[in-house]
Amino acid sequence: MTEHTSPIAERPPLPDHLCVEPRSPHHVAAVLEHPIGVRFNGQERGDVEEYCVSEGWIKVAAAKARDRHGRQLLMKIKGRVEPFYR
Repeated sequence: MTEHTSPIAERPPLPDHLCVEPRSPHHVAAVLEHPIGVRFNGQERGDVEEYCVSEGWIKVAAAKARDRHGRQLLMKIKGRVEPFYR
């Protein structure tokens, strides 16, 4: 009989600071291969672009605002951050 490893065991631990932008130094491709959720102040958010658990903030897109390079502007919101695997 072959040993079966669960998919949960194959997931890397969630980092303290994670960003979806590939140019960021906080981008971890191995973690982002799996679906991740973020609970912010007890409510699940689907629009989080970046988070930091130790500093207690998330960054979300600021409506339709863009910078001079065409990238979305982000707003930092402070509160309790709880990332999790879906």
